[in-house]
Amino acid sequence: MKRRDFLRRVVKAVLVSTALISSSLAALFIYPARVRQKEITMYECLSEEELPRRGVRRLDIELDAKGRRAAVFIVAHADKRFALSPVCTHLGCLVTFSRHKNAFICPCHGGRYDVEGNVIGGPPLRALTRLPMRVDQGKVYIGLKV
Repeated sequence: MKRRDFLRRVVKAVLVSTALISSSLAALFIYPARVRQKEITMYECLSEEELPRRGVRRLDIELDAKGRRAAVFIVAHADKRFALSPVCTHLGCLVTFSRHKNAFICPCHGGRYDVEGNVIGGPPLRALTRLPMRVDQGKVYIGLKV
């Protein structure tokens, strides 16, 4: 094989592989994979009398008969009651509430959130997710995507 023929084949191989890679990357941006949107399901978790009057309470909600559970925080602060997801918005670790520091703390990378779920320190860029919560006929329901 002559040197010229070899170089032609190498150039063609490089051009073809570049075209394949760029078309694959273009397809990722033009036609993104469709992620199945999970619907919000309202779960009955406690009675209205059990809601905290002040502070933060962690709840473990039973999702199904198989024993799957989900944790949520119920917060009563500044005459408001709301539910927060315990999932850190940085990398998905579960936060805990420190009564001493009056803040949610992520044990993985030190992210900190105030009582309302807003970022006050560390690597997270977004606040904790507020979950839909409603009171109906004396029962408290919290919405989760499962």
